[in-house]
Amino acid sequence: MNQGAPGNRTLAVDVGTVRLGLALSDSLGVIAQALPYVRAEPRKQALAEIARLCQDKGVVRLVVGLPKAKSGGECPATLMAREFAAALGKATGLPVLYVDERLSTRQAERVLLEADVSRRKRREAIDSMAATVVLQSFLDRQAPGPDGA
Repeated sequence: MNQGAPGNRTLAVDVGTVRLGLALSDSLGVIAQALPYVRAEPRKQALAEIARLCQDKGVVRLVVGLPKAKSGGECPATLMAREFAAALGKATGLPVLYVDERLSTRQAERVLLEADVSRRKRREAIDSMAATVVLQSFLDRQAPGPDGA
């Protein structure tokens, strides 16, 4: 599926009310890397900033973390993420895929704690780290099996 073309990157977004965590794949679609977050408001500016980033980095698809209740059902945060994703798809003209992100923030917090990142810096990095967890999960599911299929 992924041939490593220069413009074959995926951008993940962890939608929050204050910050939008971002992560970008390599051109092979194997490794997710955290990017600096974007402020969620003003929304128009955030959309324009992400659209510009997509253009500059050769992004061909977007992955948005979809928060769900522990039961697996939708919650108010799910609706917020869907609304932002729809606006982002429109602003960029790119397809938007959703990935369940229920445990991504906890996993990101664990990684940052293990790396001994200070509380203040964790607060600034958690959203992009969560986006990285979501994107890496997506990329791992896209990878061909050991037989190349």
